[in-house]
Amino acid sequence: MKKLFLPLCLIVFLFINACSTKTDVQQHPNIIYILADDLGYGDISALNEQGKINTPNIDKLAAEGIQFTDAHTSSAVCTPTRYGILTGRYNWRSTLKSGVLTGKSKALIPSDRKTVAKLLQENNYTTAFIGKWHLGWDWALKNDEDNGGEGWTPTDFDNIDFSKPIKNGPKELGFDYSYGHSGSLDMAPYVYVENGMPTQVPDTFTVNTGKYSWWRKGPTSADFIHEDVTPNFFRKSFKYISEISKQEKPFFLYLALPSPHTPILPTEEWQGKSGLNPYGDFVMEIDNYMGQLQKVITDAGIEENTIVIFTSDNGCSPAAKIDELTAKGHYPSYIYRGHKADIFEGGHRVPFMVKWPAGIAPGLISGQTICTTDLMATCADIINTPLADNEGEDSFSMLPLFEATNQPIREATVHHSINGSFAIRKGAWKLIMCPGSGGWSFPKPGNKEVIDTLPKYQLYNLETDPGETKNLYSANPEKTDELKTLLVKYITEGRSTPGAQQQNDPVDAEWKQIGFIND
Repeated sequence: MKKLFLPLCLIVFLFINACSTKTDVQQHPNIIYILADDLGYGDISALNEQGKINTPNIDKLAAEGIQFTDAHTSSAVCTPTRYGILTGRYNWRSTLKSGVLTGKSKALIPSDRKTVAKLLQENNYTTAFIGKWHLGWDWALKNDEDNGGEGWTPTDFDNIDFSKPIKNGPKELGFDYSYGHSGSLDMAPYVYVENGMPTQVPDTFTVNTGKYSWWRKGPTSADFIHEDVTPNFFRKSFKYISEISKQEKPFFLYLALPSPHTPILPTEEWQGKSGLNPYGDFVMEIDNYMGQLQKVITDAGIEENTIVIFTSDNGCSPAAKIDELTAKGHYPSYIYRGHKADIFEGGHRVPFMVKWPAGIAPGLISGQTICTTDLMATCADIINTPLADNEGEDSFSMLPLFEATNQPIREATVHHSINGSFAIRKGAWKLIMCPGSGGWSFPKPGNKEVIDTLPKYQLYNLETDPGETKNLYSANPEKTDELKTLLVKYITEGRSTPGAQQQNDPVDAEWKQIGFIND
């Protein structure tokens, strides 16, 4: 009996020791960051009681954690927001002062810039990117002296050598594994790149001129099927999570969806499901995949200590045919003015939900202002690693908000439109440094006849006027001066967080959008 007892005790001891060792090794949470593309604040049913799109799985994610009702992207368009997410730095501090990159653009983030992925990689995380990159990388060229056009026409890609690896891509920025495409799904080239290498050399040109399904003409690989790109990215993510969860190290997965951005391509199963239009169907399909993602996490046994963040890179695009949606009772921007590209709230106020059973109580709703640049400081806080002065210059930790504090984490937040116009938000007050939308809604920057009749700035009290209908600029010069002074300070000091002054990235041309500094 004694002889049997000792081996049994040894087995029990070794089992307990093995379990405790795994727990000790993975004391930090896994982090999964899902970024939808052109999804409006009002497209999530938990955020829009009058909405017509049903999103039960994203609603469930919010109910099981915390949902933020005052979350903002650092820009109202794709590329700049993605820059801010990965660097914790406002996009306008980079060389990209307005607009977006193409599928051919060179890398925007230099390899010596600390990113969220690098931060976590250096602290025992395995890191992965799957999806839409849209931050530029350096394609191999057949002729180094001929860069060709910018990437808006089919012939701009003639000099790219798709048989060779890219440079200055996700790997150089801290991702151990990467799989995705270079630009938006309507931007050529239509080629998957895995771990720096194109999966296939494009052998044809494709184009789509549909009302919702359009994409620009460009080189396309045989394994790149537009209709299957979103499902493919989810499948890749499911497989990655299932496999990586078996290791002892924590992981970070950045899943950047190309949807519901154009081309709007719901699969056959989801066509007509919303009763609105293909955009509504596409949103419902994404929601369904989010439910599948949650099941994969649960089945892998990692739900308790996995942070799942779901948000969007900007507001809903006019390509969704907002007039059609509105006519059927659904407004993607909820009660807010404007849409993608705009400096108004509809351009940059987005859904933002976080679930973390081990760290966030269910059912929390926060009205505190946060920004997508805040991921970096939050991750640094979670792993208890300080950021250097030249890292995450505009990133504030959301961790106190996860713990249900009602204290603001940000002094103020800067917003940015597609044409590079600025706004600053502090408390209830928002100051816009241009007379119009700065984007695609009325009054557009190019509408000189209307713009010339408007005050040069706009000041709104979002607490009493969330729809930005009453400009208080002329009636409240003190508040205007206060906010303008703070914005100028943030711009000129190279940061909005405490720390040593930093430099914004220089550009060759005049930075016209900050002309107000000298007003």
